[in-house]
Amino acid sequence: MAEDNTPTNERPVAAEARLPEGGRDKPGLARRLEQLHKLLKLAAKVGASDIHLKPGKVPVLRVNGQLMEVDGWPPLHPGDTGQFARLIMNEEQVQAFRRDHDVDLAYSVPGFGRFRANIYQQRGSIAVALRIIPFELPDIRKLSLPPVIERIALERRGLVLVTGTTGSGKSTTLASIVNHINNTRAAHVITIEDPIEFLFADRKSMIAQREVGLDAGGFHRALRAALRQDPDVILIGELRDPDTITTALMAAETGHLVLATLHTLDVMETIHRIIAFYDGPQAQQVRYQFSSVIRAIVCQRLLARADGQGRIPAVEVMVATSRIAELIKEPHRTHEIREAISQGYSNYGMQTFDMCLSHLVLEKKITYEEALDNCTNQGDFELKFKGVSSTSDAEHEEYQRLSKGGDAPAAGNDMVIERFSK
Repeated sequence: MAEDNTPTNERPVAAEARLPEGGRDKPGLARRLEQLHKLLKLAAKVGASDIHLKPGKVPVLRVNGQLMEVDGWPPLHPGDTGQFARLIMNEEQVQAFRRDHDVDLAYSVPGFGRFRANIYQQRGSIAVALRIIPFELPDIRKLSLPPVIERIALERRGLVLVTGTTGSGKSTTLASIVNHINNTRAAHVITIEDPIEFLFADRKSMIAQREVGLDAGGFHRALRAALRQDPDVILIGELRDPDTITTALMAAETGHLVLATLHTLDVMETIHRIIAFYDGPQAQQVRYQFSSVIRAIVCQRLLARADGQGRIPAVEVMVATSRIAELIKEPHRTHEIREAISQGYSNYGMQTFDMCLSHLVLEKKITYEEALDNCTNQGDFELKFKGVSSTSDAEHEEYQRLSKGGDAPAAGNDMVIERFSK
């Protein structure tokens, strides 16, 4: 594969995207299906996370965060992408695409793999983006996540948010938490996704997975219905609007564990984003409600490994304490939360992005340059890193011990968290 660094001149395309009639049984489409599956298998073989099909370009894969063209393929015509799109759509999805000009769906190749797809119209033609979803369910301990994530998965009630940009591994982390619950306790878990990604088989838990558009009319409607379905755990694919957030807070408040994602960069932005959905007195009311139900915020970024072998997550983690709850309630003190996170490492396993990045560099898992490109503030990071790297202080030794699966830190007597002390 050749790296895709230069723009490609596209041929003129039709003013209106057209899907071919009929499905896979139509003559000629069998060969297209074989081509598509060959491409999907190639993508999985080289470790790609995404596949892009666009008229005027050869197929493009995202490998370790970089876009790479697939060697040996000619540029795709509008008819090519239209046929590929039609092959993975059912009739309902075809109608949704013709109405809205884009559609989300999941596509499975029996015995091979699952893919999350978005089919969309651009410049009057059809383009396709596919995300590879492994069949194997992710294990928390195999994802290079902080050990505190495993303790967060033991929560019985409240709200846990996993945030990050598109492609940062949010869905994988949430799936690992559900998988951990499924393997460790009897619970009724309801997931609301758009579309369903990882497939769960019941083990100790009973898991019902609802897909928006197929099994449910929308996130808010499905969430309200879930409250009448005797759930212990509710997973919401994304908090998209005030109605869904309000219902999620209520569900967490009434004794359920609610897991959800947001497209935010760090803990501070996550808190501000939740509050920003509301105005006036209602915003302050939501502050109080949010501070009482939040159990943890986990923010992720995927970074290139120093050895070039894939990517590794850099993770910021906030665990709810009485101090953090007070800081959330008071708007003029919310900026102190970052400091509270950095001070909460020894007792609670909390960490800021910059703390995580420093230790990943010291452990030679990422380069200093990669850390500098992804830190919160470059000037502050340079100063703090010099301080950490120039000493073998107890904090770094403790971090190393925990990152290798050591015993969880004990909470101090003045800040005991009941749910972690049982």
